[in-house]
Amino acid sequence: MSRVRTRFAPSPTGRMHVGNLRTALYAYLIAKHEDGDFMLRIEDTDQERFVEGALDIIYHTLEETGLVHDEGPDKDGGVGPYVQSVRNASGLYLKYAKQLIEQGSAYYCFCDKERLASLKSSVSEDGGTEIVVYDKHCLGLSKEEVEENLKAGKPYVIRFNMPTEGTTTFQDDIYGEITVPNEELEDLILIKSDGYPTYNFANVIDDHLMGITHVVRGNEYLSSAPKYNKIYEAFGWEVPTYVHCPLITDENHKKLSKRCGHSSYEDLIDQGFITEAVVNYVALLGWCPAGNQEIFSLEELVKEFDYRHMSKSPAVFDIVKLRWMNGEYFKAMDEECFYRMAEPYIREVVTRDCDLKKIAGLVRTRIEVLPDIREQIDFFEELLQYDTSMYCHKKMKTNEEKSLSVLEEVLPLLEAQEDYSNDALFAVLKGYVDEKGYKTGFVMWPVRTAVSGKQNTPGGATEIMEILGKEESLKRIRKGIELLKENL
Repeated sequence: MSRVRTRFAPSPTGRMHVGNLRTALYAYLIAKHEDGDFMLRIEDTDQERFVEGALDIIYHTLEETGLVHDEGPDKDGGVGPYVQSVRNASGLYLKYAKQLIEQGSAYYCFCDKERLASLKSSVSEDGGTEIVVYDKHCLGLSKEEVEENLKAGKPYVIRFNMPTEGTTTFQDDIYGEITVPNEELEDLILIKSDGYPTYNFANVIDDHLMGITHVVRGNEYLSSAPKYNKIYEAFGWEVPTYVHCPLITDENHKKLSKRCGHSSYEDLIDQGFITEAVVNYVALLGWCPAGNQEIFSLEELVKEFDYRHMSKSPAVFDIVKLRWMNGEYFKAMDEECFYRMAEPYIREVVTRDCDLKKIAGLVRTRIEVLPDIREQIDFFEELLQYDTSMYCHKKMKTNEEKSLSVLEEVLPLLEAQEDYSNDALFAVLKGYVDEKGYKTGFVMWPVRTAVSGKQNTPGGATEIMEILGKEESLKRIRKGIELLKENL
């Protein structure tokens, strides 16, 4: 078996769509699983869709996700250039298109927009969907007519001459053997009127010349595979292995689009997901590992990934599942590493002088995405207004009256306490609990409510007090006593 070579061939048209990231990831994993080569190729033949800065996005995303290419525009492996506009400038694609013309497999087409428009036909009952099926009109032009048109500078495209009879069968490693009637294969354009190759043609040429063994792409290109194969056959080239990935849908089983808010890698990072979790989750969008493991590092994915275990069915992008996975990554993360990520979010909310690292330590195991931090820690900045009904807790057997009594009794103990570390504070309150014969929660609930003003907090009463410090903690407890007295 020849050395496995795959490629990721994005178009620089904007943010990296989740589907594109999955294609890059699967191509990388297929290559690396077999100790092969992963190549980056920039397909910029559609100049109208080119977006300034999109190339930087491609490079940045691949670098961040760890999908390091072995060859590419910045790493010449001997089969470059790796940018299609540069390859086109050398006349490469036109050369191969003319070769096909010479052997009768392609032809010049001089039809103008008006004539092409006349070939439109409706394919839906309401007439809303129209297609143009080219009728091979220019195939019948004589050699003299073609040369005359070329001399006159008449605009043209170059079309492939597809067979109209019989069938074409191709093999996909995921979807199996697929046969299509040749009459359904249009005479696709190879070279556009602007001189640039079409995506379809450039792909075939480049994949062959660059020695690509496995072509990984979305299943929306399944219908194009027979056309590619006809071009391969016309040149007498070996057809690569096709790996078509299933569609990715949103929670409503619609194609994942920008409207859903998480269709691109950049969207997800902006929303507070971390790269490792995104890569891990994207790997599972269409691929099933052999065991029950769900959390994978990139190195583990390389080892475990077998593309033959990919699904044919659409993969649902479940943002809830991704949030859970992201939270698991936070739980397993080094505290210092987490703090570096969390610090900007903490500083957005907490401006007063307190130990931000301790706050980060409290929220690390309690959040799923980084923006969750804000609402979890807002009480550290200031005590917001709260209803004294929060002091009532059935399980803790507390109510407003009992809570008032507890706070009044622990206040002098806390006033006398100099060491406001978590352990020292807990020891003081535990001593009070043991002396009175109370349950721990019976005391801790009122204290935590008083110092936070919230029912749910990251950390218990003494952890919060350690961060707030003595002065602020006592101030809030006195406030709690005052509020309870007002409402009793």
